[in-house]
Amino acid sequence: MAAANPKPNKLAFLSMPAPASYVAGLGRGASGFTTRSDIGPAREGPSAEAIAEAQAKRGEEQQEFDPDAFQDPDNEVGLFSSLPHNEDDEEADNIYASVDEAMDSRRKRQREEREKAEAERVRREQPKIQAQFADLKRGLSAVTDEEWDGIPEVGNLTRRKRKKIGEGRAFAVPDSVLVGNRAQGEMSNTAMDVDSQDGAMTNFVDIGDASKKVLTLRLDQMGTSTGASGTATSVDPKGYLTSLDSVILKSDAEIGDIKRARTLFDSLVKSNPKHAPGWIAAACLEEHAGRMVAARKIIKQGCEVCPKSDDVWLEAARLHNPSDAKIILANAVQHVPTSVKIWLAAADLEGSGPTSIPARRQIMRRALEHIPNSIRLWKETVNLEDNPADARLLLGRAVEVIPKSVELWLALARLESPGEARKVLNKARKAVPTSHEIWIAAGRLVEEGANGPNKDAELEKVDKTIEMAVSSLRKHQVLLTREQWLKEAEKCEQDGSLRTCEAIVKATISLDLSDADPDSLLDTYLSDSQSSIASGHVHTARAVLAQALLLFPSSSTLWHEAADLEKAHSSSPDALVKLLDRANQHCPQDEVMWLMNAKERWLGMNDVSGARDVLAAAFNRNPESEQIWLAAIKVEDETGEAGLARQLLERARGVAGTPRIWLKSATFERLHGNPTETLKLLSEALTKYPTQLAKLYMIQGQVHQYDLQPPSYSNARASYAAGMKHCPKEPVLWILASRLEEVDGKSIRARAILEKGRTLNPTSELIWHESVLVEERNSSAVQAKQLLSRALQALPASGLLWSLAIMSEARPQRKARSVDALKKASEDPWVVCCVARLFWAERKVEKARTWFERAVSSEAGSDLGDLWAWWLKFERQHGGTGKKQEGGEEANERAENVVNKCIEKDPKHGLLWPAIRKDVKNRALDTRHILIKVAEELK
Repeated sequence: MAAANPKPNKLAFLSMPAPASYVAGLGRGASGFTTRSDIGPAREGPSAEAIAEAQAKRGEEQQEFDPDAFQDPDNEVGLFSSLPHNEDDEEADNIYASVDEAMDSRRKRQREEREKAEAERVRREQPKIQAQFADLKRGLSAVTDEEWDGIPEVGNLTRRKRKKIGEGRAFAVPDSVLVGNRAQGEMSNTAMDVDSQDGAMTNFVDIGDASKKVLTLRLDQMGTSTGASGTATSVDPKGYLTSLDSVILKSDAEIGDIKRARTLFDSLVKSNPKHAPGWIAAACLEEHAGRMVAARKIIKQGCEVCPKSDDVWLEAARLHNPSDAKIILANAVQHVPTSVKIWLAAADLEGSGPTSIPARRQIMRRALEHIPNSIRLWKETVNLEDNPADARLLLGRAVEVIPKSVELWLALARLESPGEARKVLNKARKAVPTSHEIWIAAGRLVEEGANGPNKDAELEKVDKTIEMAVSSLRKHQVLLTREQWLKEAEKCEQDGSLRTCEAIVKATISLDLSDADPDSLLDTYLSDSQSSIASGHVHTARAVLAQALLLFPSSSTLWHEAADLEKAHSSSPDALVKLLDRANQHCPQDEVMWLMNAKERWLGMNDVSGARDVLAAAFNRNPESEQIWLAAIKVEDETGEAGLARQLLERARGVAGTPRIWLKSATFERLHGNPTETLKLLSEALTKYPTQLAKLYMIQGQVHQYDLQPPSYSNARASYAAGMKHCPKEPVLWILASRLEEVDGKSIRARAILEKGRTLNPTSELIWHESVLVEERNSSAVQAKQLLSRALQALPASGLLWSLAIMSEARPQRKARSVDALKKASEDPWVVCCVARLFWAERKVEKARTWFERAVSSEAGSDLGDLWAWWLKFERQHGGTGKKQEGGEEANERAENVVNKCIEKDPKHGLLWPAIRKDVKNRALDTRHILIKVAEELK
């Protein structure tokens, strides 16, 4: 049997020498590196002979080095070095150099910006390792002790054959550890062991290892120390990471700025050591940098160099804790005993509680010993006193020391009784004759003492006191402007001294206005009152207007301004009525003032007889006034005196005879169910005024159409035809005539009337709107859409037409149509209301509510009753609060809010609102019920 071939040894290469330039793991991407431990200690490099011998052993050939082998052929050195270099060559070199420089600088700025941006991009995309792990380092503060102990060791991550260290295993101690421990207790009597063979050799690796061991040993000792925490050599292992998290990391730029500022301030305090702000700035810089010890040291030097600067001492107190700050301020008052700020700071350090008051009082009294003429110290000292008698004594001493202080005199007067206060103020006037505050305080004192039966006489002394104040101040060359006096009057009003306020206005309202003409003077008074009203000082404005009315009693503008002020801010209707009575006496031709007086008596005071008396007096002064006649008729009509109202209308037709009076007469008879008398009055009115009032034709046609039984369509058609002939520009006449034909079953004639109306009124959106509705009512949807397109071409900004266009579309197309409408008429209330209805249909309640509110917020929208009705209808459905009223119905505060707002605005126009409001059946309904009725009719 043949012998078996021996198996080759696969590990034989381990005993072989490594080839030259071998790097372990190079095939899988590893690269070689060399450390200090590999090359050993520093020594002299090999000689040339040693290098040659090594090359010979490796079989490498030694080649001669030719210095000219790698010479640049374009370089003239060596190639053309023997040729002469003349001026032409020099000029050519300069030209090429300038060209190179120009080409280089052409896009230098762009290139530098591009390079800078590229560097920032690279820094952002490839940040440094330190920056990447900064947030993770801060996150280590949240790691618990259990998590920290659960982190595996670095060398035990393979998860293969994992065994717990120390379980059933033993390790042999290396000889190096034994030798090292043996040498730990030995002491050497030499500075350093020197190698006997080479005295210049130093083993830096051993030195580094030794220093590392020493540092590790010290850190372990400090970490396991049982001493008190907080010492210089103790480390809190548990709180170390938390303390690192609280450290404010500063950027390199900020650190550089701090270093530069530190150098600058250091130079400042050295060059000018007596400059106190320099020391303060240097200390603040160190405080900002987090070096409180250095900051305190610097400010201490500042206190030594600048002991007379109170700012340095205050800064030093601020940088120290309260106990040290007290010591610092105690030293400060020895160097700067006259500094008020230092004494106040020392008092503030004692605290603000009741237990600190004795200490604060002691400090303030010591301060007054050094600075007796400080008003602030006296005020602070008085504020610390709880007993008024003690405060009075202190203030008495204060005014003796500082007799020119107005504040101290006024404070003393406030603490005294009225009689003593008068004496104090008299002394104050003598001590400070140029102070207007003392005079005003005297006037307020007189006002406060005015009580009893002689109150009016006492109050007149207030006026005399202020007049004396103005004359006395003029003698002492103290000239306050009108604006300053008005400000003082406003202050008195704020403090509740209304009579003093009036006295100031009365005595100073005409200052500096002696050369002004009446018109500018009137404008000045009006602007003064308006500015006072704007700032909330109503009584000052009232006093200004009262004085202005004494100078201009026949000015209607002033009377209107005063009446509006009383109506808006007066709590008693009697004040307004008295003012209106005076206005009627001085301005008897002002019809508005008569009407306001009558209305206020009738509605505000429920004094119908008083209102009649006012209107009777107004008749005597203005016999042909249409407004007064109509107001008197309204009073009698709404109070149930129909007979008196009819008599007044008859007299008014004979005296005034205006078209509105004839219209009111016809409307009155119609509302009281007298169609025959109504037609008679209308015929007479149209005979006198055929072209002045289109409503006469409207009422005549409506009486024939609705009030007569049976209705007379022919007479109504004749009335509307006459109206369209004499008043062709009135759109409502055309609409009423068209609707009459529709009711009579003549839709073709209705279209013809509206088409003629559009021809005469091409810009009337009402006629276009009615034309489209006529087509829809007659089931001509295609023609209605065509007509609506023509209407939008003629009136592209009409919100009424756009709202009709939106609602005529199918539901999916309405939103797109609304976008077009908002582009053409974004602020039109009809469009806004239509958008709100779309949100309502989509159940977007809050958006719908917002758009409804926006629709009625403008002046035009608030006058459209239909918009208020749509909003009320919406709130009735979605505005419930869930609470139940007494009757069991759900309370709806939002709907009630809408009703109240509508009553306040009192709308007059709309599509459905005027028809329901002017219906004879609804003549007794107020705005609330009209709004509810319109909301029920909307579809």
